[in-house]
Amino acid sequence: MGFLGFLLLGLIAGAIAKAILPGRQGGGWLLTLVLGVVGAVLGGWIGSLIFGGGLGDFFDLRTWLLSILGAVIVLLIFGAVTRRSRV
Repeated sequence: MGFLGFLLLGLIAGAIAKAILPGRQGGGWLLTLVLGVVGAVLGGWIGSLIFGGGLGDFFDLRTWLLSILGAVIVLLIFGAVTRRSRV
């Protein structure tokens, strides 16, 4: 998968993760992109540990599920960190 494909995957995975999680998460599309890409990397790493293969092709269902799972994890961590710093 190319660099632009990975960015697009991260943006979409981050947006889906924000839609899945309840409540309001801060940040605009740039933060969604960054968190989504970090989540995609995390999801690929988790997938390589568990299943023996990380992110595959752009249109592979496993790639999307791992990326969204990673983005949800990163968003939960980001929400916990930013919520703690505001209090």
